[in-house]
Amino acid sequence: MESLSLIWQDTGLYNFQIGQVVMMGVGFLLIYLAIQKGFEPLLLLPIGFGAVLSNIPVAGLADEGGLLFFLYAGIKSGVFPLLIFMGLGSMTDFGPMLANPKTLLLGAAAQFGIFGTLFGALALNLLPGFHFSLKDAAAIAIIGGADGPTAIYVASRLAPELLGAIAVAAYSYMALVPLIQPPIMRALTSREERLIEMSQLRVVSKREKIIFPIVLIGLTALLLPSAAPLIGMFCLGNLMRECGVVDRLSKTAQNELINVVTIFLGLSVGSKLSAHAFLRTETLGILVLGAIAFSIGTAAGVLMAKLMNRFSKSQINPLIGAAGVSAVPMSARVANKVGQEVNPHNFLLMHAMGPNVAGVIGSAVAAGVLLALVR
Repeated sequence: MESLSLIWQDTGLYNFQIGQVVMMGVGFLLIYLAIQKGFEPLLLLPIGFGAVLSNIPVAGLADEGGLLFFLYAGIKSGVFPLLIFMGLGSMTDFGPMLANPKTLLLGAAAQFGIFGTLFGALALNLLPGFHFSLKDAAAIAIIGGADGPTAIYVASRLAPELLGAIAVAAYSYMALVPLIQPPIMRALTSREERLIEMSQLRVVSKREKIIFPIVLIGLTALLLPSAAPLIGMFCLGNLMRECGVVDRLSKTAQNELINVVTIFLGLSVGSKLSAHAFLRTETLGILVLGAIAFSIGTAAGVLMAKLMNRFSKSQINPLIGAAGVSAVPMSARVANKVGQEVNPHNFLLMHAMGPNVAGVIGSAVAAGVLLALVR
């Protein structure tokens, strides 16, 4: 009987706590959204499964010495997000942005949501139950850039205890781009503005595409070194893609490397979805602020495009401003879809890819600014 009692005390049924049950439910919900709804499946599935594994009692997978504990070192050191950025760079074409450099302003405007939410997070401290430091607020604000790796990188540096909630919020809102952005885009534009057809983009030479990442990392080194890790890896990946002499490395970065790192990154983030770290009042605040940040970024991009039309001879369809958030390429596809609702022959996808790529750079720059200002 004593042996049976020891076996019983070592079972999950005996050791389960209600918080662990809830968080395992959250993990299974993320898996459901990934499989059934197709919401960012490449990351939500491993994040969800990591949440399930980290909340299994007694197993200790997320405790010191466990598998998830060692994998988390890749996030804590910043290695995983940076490798993801290199892979993204190797899959990115700067051509649409270089063909129409004005779209850089749209990508910059969409980052307004980040800095607006920074003050919003600090304002929440006026309410009972919220205690966000300046570092916490900066980590939460970066969700507005709709860039998962950047959000994880900044959170791991400034607020590692909030990493799980921030990562889930960032990737959830990225997945919900087709639901969140269209109402904002329609509300801020008239039918006539959505009907605007933009002229065909010029052909960008190979030399321009090779020079751009080199110039970008040079400017970053001179003006904002704190953003160099993110932008540097992004530029390396892009240079490997465009130079044409290291196709094997470029293909590895685009496929095998980014796929392996994505698995490890997702499991590591999931390991931070433990009951004691996630089930807090602050988590609700993070989810609300993330939605506000993303909405402000979308609106700012659209409004910037409308403002530019007042001073530009060649008109810009304001819908592409919403692609300034760096949810690549989903937000560009959404801009194209909303435009074709009023004119089926209006193809905005390549035009929207300009601010979309600029948004990736913009979110990395915003992250560098926050890391430089908040220590």
